[in-house]
Amino acid sequence: MRKQLNKEVAVFKSRMNRKRALIADTFCLTKRRRCAADSVTGESQDIRSSLQYLVTLFSRKLFNDSLPPVVLKHQLYSLHNDKTSVDKQVNELRETGELLMFQLGFDSEAFALVFAEDYRAKVLQGEAGRGTLGTVEKFLTKLIPSCSDLSFNKEKMLKEFLFTDSEITQLVKSGVLTVRDAGSWWLSIPNSGKFIKYFIKGRKAVLGMVKKSKYGEILQTELEGRRTTSQVKFQMKYHIHDIIGAELVECIQTTSGTLLRYVDGNVN
Repeated sequence: MRKQLNKEVAVFKSRMNRKRALIADTFCLTKRRRCAADSVTGESQDIRSSLQYLVTLFSRKLFNDSLPPVVLKHQLYSLHNDKTSVDKQVNELRETGELLMFQLGFDSEAFALVFAEDYRAKVLQGEAGRGTLGTVEKFLTKLIPSCSDLSFNKEKMLKEFLFTDSEITQLVKSGVLTVRDAGSWWLSIPNSGKFIKYFIKGRKAVLGMVKKSKYGEILQTELEGRRTTSQVKFQMKYHIHDIIGAELVECIQTTSGTLLRYVDGNVN
């Protein structure tokens, strides 16, 4: 009788231990999710710090330190859930002259962000000793304090900025402007063609890694630890923030961490 009672007590304790473990695991998972959400909510108040973090992932040496650090606006979406808030704060930084935005030609939805002082420093560094330096300095003086335009038409360049046709040609030659269409120009980053080439190749390669994984999904931490191929010139985290922010992968929270799942129908 005593043996039977002890056996029943042991079974009861075993069941209770399993139940406690299940409750604890569920609580921990919920807590992890809530903490992640709280972290995002807190960070959303400081886009500048997120930009500064993404800047640290930019490979300066890849371009012999000739380019200013470039961040894609949608990379910020990988760090903040509220896109409207991100866009608002980015625009505020642009309006105060702290941040410049550029339309990248490979995708109408891809916008590059560069801190204005970094842009000024690298542009002037590239113009040193050239005959176009004076014109470029004049343009930067007009641009950086208060201009948040992505492009400029001829009327604005001639009447507001007071440039001549010859000076506009010099600005195009220097790379700070690129032709948009007849009589208008995009603000541009000199020598950014190499960046765009490496960025596109790297994105395709990293997306390929996700797609070729079992079931087309991989833990973010595992992907971050992957050895890069010759196609991936940037840090892996730089590309991961890109594919998450551009919604080329789906993020799924698990007890093992964030799972990245390839989104069927990607054309990138």
